[in-house]
Amino acid sequence: MLGALVVPTMNNTRWEELRRAMYALGVLRPMWRTRILDTGHLSSWDGDWYYHFREGGYEDIEWVEIKVTSSEQSEAVLAALKSLHLPGETTAAGFKIYGHLPAGQSSEYL
Repeated sequence: MLGALVVPTMNNTRWEELRRAMYALGVLRPMWRTRILDTGHLSSWDGDWYYHFREGGYEDIEWVEIKVTSSEQSEAVLAALKSLHLPGETTAAGFKIYGHLPAGQSSEYL
C-alpha cells in the first residue's frame, strides 16, 4: 500500500478485543503475522498474543494474518472472530483481519 490513500478499518479498542479473544483460546491459540502499512514489512509468524501482538501499538498494521492448523482450531478462531465482527476474510492459511484498506475499498466482516 505504499503511497496509496488508505483508511483505517480498526482502532486500538478493536485490536485489543482481537488480541484478548485469541489469547483466550488457550491451547487453540493461533499463530499470527502482521504487515506494516508504510514499509510493507511482513513480520515472522508469532504465537504470543499477550505481549508481542501489542508491541509497538496498532496504528501501522495494514493487516494481521491468522494461521490455523486444524479444523478444531479453525472453528474456534472463526467463532471468536464472528463474535467480534471484524473486517476480514478467510484465507488458505486461516484468516486475515484488515487494519487499513485503500480508500473506496470495502471488506467483508467475519
